Amino acid sequence: MIVKHYTDVPEKNTGFDGVTIRWLVSPKLGAKNYAMRYFVMKKGSEIPIHQHDWEHEIFIVKGEGIITNGEKEFRVKAGDFLYVPPNEPHGYKATGETLEFLCIIPAKREAIPEEEWA
Repeated sequence: MIVKHYTDVPEKNTGFDGVTIRWLVSPKLGAKNYAMRYFVMKKGSEIPIHQHDWEHEIFIVKGEGIITNGEKEFRVKAGDFLYVPPNEPHGYKATGETLEFLCIIPAKREAIPEEEWA
């Protein structure tokens, strides 16, 4: 068993202005089925609409934002959760001071950076 505080994990840039990620659980720790990531988005930051062939399970930890599938927008806040099916377009925008969320994805090579495997 591994027990840590999320701040023990380095915060990394995602390539999107104002958006960081912490890989809390990944194959690097021995996870074989799922990876858990912690995102922090500063007010006004965005992750553009994109899609993957894997699902996402998301839990909003703090703040407020908008999640879209390109057709519909959903206002989210702390305590809300989402299920994004495989291949569904999805994008995020922080509307509060921050939007912080956990995102769980399958531990697939195409979904996880190489440094999270070793």
